[in-house]
Amino acid sequence: MNKIIDLRSDTVTLPTRDMLQAISEANLGDDVYVEDSSTLELEALAAEITGMESALLVSSGTMGNLVSSLVHCPRGTEVIMGHKSHTFIYESGGISTYGGIHSHQLKNNNDGTININDIKDAIRIDDVHFPKTSLICIENTHNKCYGFPLELSYINLVCDTAHENNIKVHMDGARMFNACVALELDAKTVLENIDSVTFCLSKGLSSPIGSVLCGTRDFIKEARRIRKSLGGGMRQTGVFASAGIVGLKSMRSRLKEDHKNAKLLAQSIHNLDGIELNLDYIQTNIIFFNFNHPHISSTELVAEMKSNGILFSDYNGKHCRLVTHNDISRKDIENVIDVFNKLLS
Repeated sequence: MNKIIDLRSDTVTLPTRDMLQAISEANLGDDVYVEDSSTLELEALAAEITGMESALLVSSGTMGNLVSSLVHCPRGTEVIMGHKSHTFIYESGGISTYGGIHSHQLKNNNDGTININDIKDAIRIDDVHFPKTSLICIENTHNKCYGFPLELSYINLVCDTAHENNIKVHMDGARMFNACVALELDAKTVLENIDSVTFCLSKGLSSPIGSVLCGTRDFIKEARRIRKSLGGGMRQTGVFASAGIVGLKSMRSRLKEDHKNAKLLAQSIHNLDGIELNLDYIQTNIIFFNFNHPHISSTELVAEMKSNGILFSDYNGKHCRLVTHNDISRKDIENVIDVFNKLLS
């Protein structure tokens, strides 16, 4: 059977052999009792890498972002976020459903930023008519904005603006390590002024499950309580925390290969009939292109590629996304390029 080349997302990554071995040998305990040694090791490692005081394993990035908002934002307050942010679009309105938190969406630029003056103007004055602004949430890299990494100068400007107004900043860093690789900066530098961050173990780092939420000790103490109330208190979490340890130790440095593969693929297909693709927007492992072909729809293109063993996504019958990851080799990319050429040349 020929290999399926799955470019739908980096969430489809499978655990490496080293991860499977680590899982089989993991020291286990009850994490609700804070007794799973593998989980404690993962959380300590995550805190050290990010430069934060403490960390907490959660089941997903969505849970991490929700828990963070519930810690930072009293009921009836407001969080500022981009209109293309994952929290606004893809997290089922959780902050409103479970926290009574109002979201204030501002326009994202193509690079994932929000104009700093728009953020300043959105911060509420102290008036009984308005919800109090408690949090600004930024996304890095930005999924819906071409996988752009946020520049350090921009991150620090947002943090300065927030902290001057006694507002916290949370980073949805699902692909934060892709940002670090693209910016050639370590996580401690990127997060120096951030109050909390969530990053995924289950995307580029190839662990099968989980995300990690990082912040101050007091923040994580409260986050642990809220995680439990949401049903996120798990038991022998070392069965996947052990894979996360391997991911943090060995998978971060190889993310640059995913970026190279994405750039090669984009450069090879951007001149094909029907593909509208800005090469300057290929900064990490995510490729977006618009598809306008006189004879083939994007839905038909996706179906034709699938019949050739290649999977990727289209949105609204026009926009296509391809994501490179650990299970996609250079040879796989070359095969994808060949099929694109056959279909569209």
